[in-house]
Amino acid sequence: MMQPDAIPADTWVELTHDDLPIAAIYEWALDPAAGAVVLFSGTVRDHAEHRTGVTQLVYEAYESEVAPRLADIAAEMRRRWPSVRKAALLHRVGMLGLTESSVVVAASAPHRDAAFEAARFGIDTLKATVPIWKQEHHDAGTDWGLQSQPIAQVPRS
Repeated sequence: MMQPDAIPADTWVELTHDDLPIAAIYEWALDPAAGAVVLFSGTVRDHAEHRTGVTQLVYEAYESEVAPRLADIAAEMRRRWPSVRKAALLHRVGMLGLTESSVVVAASAPHRDAAFEAARFGIDTLKATVPIWKQEHHDAGTDWGLQSQPIAQVPRS
């Protein structure tokens, strides 16, 4: 697990080459004070914008920058939704086949609204601020993802 120092015990951030442990993330996010756990898993699909026949994705990352940014996102989730009990943001790198999970974000909170909103913020902010890129392998060849954008800073409320 690649985590920066000083990550709170109620935060799980990781960049890994291994399969994402979805069931373990869910179990970890459970908390006696939380009546809601929202877990989002982004999976490899067989198409992308203007591309069909996608067979696999390859993710690359600026690895030393990923965990600190994921930790910043988790901290901002807590600032915006103080009732969040646990926050997890994990992403894979390397080659992934169809239906494999590339990213998981989880949030637990006493009530569903905070858990849903925090998890949504987590995945949307991860996509906009964390330096991870995907290469798509498809019927017509291999290309980098079309939704590339400049890397932004984690927005503060």
